[in-house]
This record gives sequence, C-alpha cells and structure tokens, in this order.
Amino acid sequence: MITRAPRLLAVVAFVLLAAAVALMAVASSGALAEQDVGTAVGLADERRPAATTTALVVTELGNTAASALLGLAAGGVLAWRGRRAEGLCVASVPLLTSVVFTVLKRILDRARPPEEIQVLAVANESLPSGHAAMAAAAWTVLVLVTWPRLAACGRALLAGFAVLWIGAVGFTRIYLGVHWLSDVLAGWALGAGLAFAGVAVLSVLPARRPAGT
Repeated sequence: MITRAPRLLAVVAFVLLAAAVALMAVASSGALAEQDVGTAVGLADERRPAATTTALVVTELGNTAASALLGLAAGGVLAWRGRRAEGLCVASVPLLTSVVFTVLKRILDRARPPEEIQVLAVANESLPSGHAAMAAAAWTVLVLVTWPRLAACGRALLAGFAVLWIGAVGFTRIYLGVHWLSDVLAGWALGAGLAFAGVAVLSVLPARRPAGT
C-alpha cells in the first residue's frame, strides 16, 4: 500500500483542480481567445504531411477509450497481484475523469476551433480536452501508485514516458485543430488533479483499517 503523506497529495490535488477550474472559467469568458487563436492558426500554418500523419497516430493511440483501457488493464494486474485497493484506484480514476470531463463539456458548451483548420472533423463540445484529461489521469495515477515499488531506473523510465506521452497527446489535439490550447491545459490539470486526489484517498486507507489486518 502507498505510504506517501496524504496531506501532500491532497494539497497537490487541490492546486491542480483549482488551476483546472480557473482555466476553464477564464477560457469560457473569452479572455484567452487571442492566445488560443494565435496558437491554433500558427500550428495550422506549420503543418507538414509526415508530422500530421504522426499526430493522427498519436491522437488515436491516446484517445479516451485507450486511456480507460490502460487504467483497467493496469488495475487488473495490480489486483491479480494482491494489491486490490491500488488496482481499484488505477482503474477507477480514468473512469471518474471520463464522467467529470463529459459533464463539464456539456455545462461549458464551448465551440471547437473552426472547421477550416481542423484535420479531423469534430463538432462536439471543446472544453476541457477529453484526450488530455484522460491521458493525464491514467498515466499520473499509474506513476503515483507504482512509484514506491520501483527502482530508480524504473521510476525515471515510467515518469519520463508518462510526461512525454501526456504532452504528445495534448499537443496533437491543438496541432490537428480540434482543440484550443486552453482546452488542453485545462484537461491536463483536471486529469492530473483527479489522479492525485484518488491516490490521496488511497493513501489514508491503511490508517482506517483495524489493527492486525
């Protein structure tokens, strides 16, 4: 079971979730429109066939279903190894994130970037990015849960890959013209915040168990 200080995990979760809320509020107000449009148009102008093909592959491999399946698979392996609480945490955080970002999209109802800069035709709500939120949630919770049991090399490899993958998935959403920059930033903060919150809850479970269990 995880032995990290739940207070620290909770503080990080609060900061990330507060950042997500702030980003969504500011983005919804239109205050970030200039930055969002500038980034979207600038990336659209710099597209190249090989880079676009790579972005399409990454965005497909990093879609919301794939992130949910990662959590379920990793959670199943942890449960099979006798770490049921950790497995449940890893499996449930991406699923919870899916529910949260879907509800937020419906409430905020922000329009996607215009069709003329979209490589993929996407018309549903834009804020926050589901791809970014799910990738951040699935990989962050996996790193946090497995960190105490990994050697230094394993930690570096897993954390490094997680950061690169989360960043790549989010970037492709902007590059392909299907999300604004603020959508992705809010998605990253939301997913990571929910991951830290889930592990914070997990970290207090041993203290609540009766002695001898």
